[in-house]
Amino acid sequence: MHPSTQHQLRERPNPGRLSIVVPLHNEEEVAGELRRALVEFADRQPFAVEFVLVNDGSTDSTVSMLSEWAAEDPRVLLLCFARNFGHEAAVLAGLDHARGDAVVVMDADLQDPPEVIDEMVEKYRRGYDVVYGRRASRDRETVFKRVSAWLFYRTMRALVYRDLPADTGDFRLISRRCLEAVKSMRETHRFLRGLVAWVGFPQCEVAYRRKPRLAGVTKYSLRKMLQLAWTAAVSFSPAPLRFSFAAGIVALLAGIGEIISALARSIAGSYVMPVWMPPVIAVCLVGGAILISIGVVGEYVARVFEQGKNRPLYIVSETIGGGTGEKILHPQLERLHEATRVEAALPVEGAR
Repeated sequence: MHPSTQHQLRERPNPGRLSIVVPLHNEEEVAGELRRALVEFADRQPFAVEFVLVNDGSTDSTVSMLSEWAAEDPRVLLLCFARNFGHEAAVLAGLDHARGDAVVVMDADLQDPPEVIDEMVEKYRRGYDVVYGRRASRDRETVFKRVSAWLFYRTMRALVYRDLPADTGDFRLISRRCLEAVKSMRETHRFLRGLVAWVGFPQCEVAYRRKPRLAGVTKYSLRKMLQLAWTAAVSFSPAPLRFSFAAGIVALLAGIGEIISALARSIAGSYVMPVWMPPVIAVCLVGGAILISIGVVGEYVARVFEQGKNRPLYIVSETIGGGTGEKILHPQLERLHEATRVEAALPVEGAR
C-alpha cells in the first residue's frame, strides 16, 4: 500500500439541498419503482432534495414516464438528450445541471439502494468531499461478472491509476467544491470514477450489499465493459504505449533467438533450415510488434484529434421541470435557432 494524502476534516451541517443524478436509457420497466423509492427517500429527509434525471436517447416509453413525474413533482428536473450520447455523457449532464451542495450519482436499476445515501450524508457531515459506495457483495451476479469486475479494478490500480477505489461504480456522493473541480475537466473520453479519484479531496467509502437488478437487462454488455476498461487505461496512463514498446522488444528478441537456434541446429546437422526461414521469422515477429505499436499510438492520436474538435460532450434537446411539465428549449438549441433567425433576416446580396 502507498501512503495517501492526509486531510484535516471539518464537520459541517447537512447539505441545504441534495441533488440525485440518475442517467436513464430504456428503463421503462424500472422507472415507476425508481420514482417510488426516490420520493420515499426524499420525503423523510430534513433537507431539500432534487432529482436530476437524464434521458439518454431512450427508444421506449421512459421519457413519457419521466415527463409525467416531472409534471407532478417540482423537485424533478428532466434533461432529454437529442440522441444517445452514452452513460458518461449522461452523468456529466446531470452534474452540470445539479444545484445541490452535495450530489449523488446513482443508476436507475436500484441495485444501489437509496438508503445507503443516508450513510453517505453522515460521512459528508464529518467533512468528507467524496463518499463512494463499495460493493461488499453482489447478489445473483454470475461468476464471470464477479471475476471480471475483480480483475478490472486490480489491473487498473496496478497498471493505470493506483488511487482508483476498488469494487466501486459511479454510485457516490460528491461535495460542491469537489464537483466544480470535476466539471472543469471537459475530456471527450471520460472515466468518472478515475476523475473523481484524481482530483483528490478527502474521500472515504461506505460498504453495502448490492442488490440484484429490479427488472430489465443491464445496459453494460461485455463489449461496453471492455470499451470502458480501454477508455480508463488510455485516459489515465501511457501504460499501453509502454506495453507496446515492451512487446516490440520481446518480439525482436524472440526473432533473434529463433534465428540463432535455427542456425545452431543447422550447423550441428540436426536440422536443415530453409534459406527463407530466418527473414520470414524476423519479419513476422518484428512486423507484428510494429503494427501493434502503431495501433496503440494511433488510438492516442485519434483521441487527441477528437478532443481537438472541441465538440459538445452532449446536446440537450429539451428540459422539463419546474412542476409544470412545460417543455423548454435548451440554451444550446436556443442559440442555434436565434442565429438561424438572424441569418434569415439579413438581406440577400443582389436581391431587389
